[in-house]
Amino acid sequence: MKLADLDIIVTAPPAPGWGGRYWIIPKVTTDTGIVGYGECYASSVGPEAMKAVIKDVFERHMAGENPENIELMFRRVYSSGFTQRPDLTGIGAWSGLEMACWDILGKDRDRPVHALIGGRTNDRIRAYTYLYPRPSHPLPDFWASPEMAAEVALDMVEKGYTAVKFDPAGPYTIRGGHMPSMHDISLSVAFCKAIREAVGDRADLLFGTHGQFSTGGAIRLGKAIEPYGPLWYEEPIPPDNVAEMAKVAGAVNIPVATGERLTTKAEFAPVLRAGAATILQPALGRSGGIWETKKIAAIAEVYNAQIAPHLYAGPVEWAANVQLGASIPNILMAETIETPFHHNLIKGSIVVEDGYIPVPTGAGLGIDFDEDLARAHPYTDDGLHLQMQEDPIGYHSVNSFAGGAPVKTE
Repeated sequence: MKLADLDIIVTAPPAPGWGGRYWIIPKVTTDTGIVGYGECYASSVGPEAMKAVIKDVFERHMAGENPENIELMFRRVYSSGFTQRPDLTGIGAWSGLEMACWDILGKDRDRPVHALIGGRTNDRIRAYTYLYPRPSHPLPDFWASPEMAAEVALDMVEKGYTAVKFDPAGPYTIRGGHMPSMHDISLSVAFCKAIREAVGDRADLLFGTHGQFSTGGAIRLGKAIEPYGPLWYEEPIPPDNVAEMAKVAGAVNIPVATGERLTTKAEFAPVLRAGAATILQPALGRSGGIWETKKIAAIAEVYNAQIAPHLYAGPVEWAANVQLGASIPNILMAETIETPFHHNLIKGSIVVEDGYIPVPTGAGLGIDFDEDLARAHPYTDDGLHLQMQEDPIGYHSVNSFAGGAPVKTE
């Protein structure tokens, strides 16, 4: 069996667009007719440019190869162009293609992917959700309203979720870390207070940031929200400065989490070595795929750290996260996005039940991918999957953050 053909589907989730502006789905077919799907979570170039990168990686390093040879193909990609270092775009392309290889291998053997990477350690994975607005909540008002956030948090707890994530501390900008304004600190405290009062001890609070802050600013904000007992403080400073993140971790009594923007064990290992985080959040469509992230999880075990796969993408990456989580002992929880489009794109083949994701037993990634639905929603915009604000934050009023996606209407 050899890898023979590649097709790349770029699909755009309909309004309100939770999960990003578009999802890049490589479809790989073998010479025996087996089809595998993956998902590339890479957003530093546009989708058309990324399609060219994926095609180049496949044709240069994978076409004609046995899909079993994951390690060999990874080393080719990792070494491409005389590099042998993490490369977000190249490894992002590989990550989705690698998922497709595992999907193929599982289908060929009629076994789920987790059975091929060590077997099942967990029958179900604890899920968490971001706090997305109710249909009745006005936008953009929702993003600066502790009261509305608390209403949604209670909704999610009633559905069975035991952890909810929110990030009220203002937008992330191209300018790097900044000192938070007093307005943003006060709003963050108000969010934590309102949500904690709404859910009590029925759910963990996951405080999200996106590398917004300077080291001193992150410590200042972290100290302010400590009394509400968040389970984690997510990426409090830009992720490229491991030593400074370790200073935050040492000064704030909240576990630091990071990883959605990191790729390969070469970037995750220094985080653990420095004591910069005890919770890792790899996005499997960027981190190197299933096998590389299995290695990251193994390294994390040595440091008594846990894995909480990130998801601001589509359900194919989610399926890969679940397969990985089923096979490792140090899974903490997995991010989940429940929208009709996520559900329908895999025909409901993975679900959340009472706050947990039952691990699928079907072959490969365990999903039934609806290719017709994906192709019926082509991406026609020119924005990147996620984009950062160019303007600096203000210090006269609250800095609103639109929840990781633009307001969309249909």
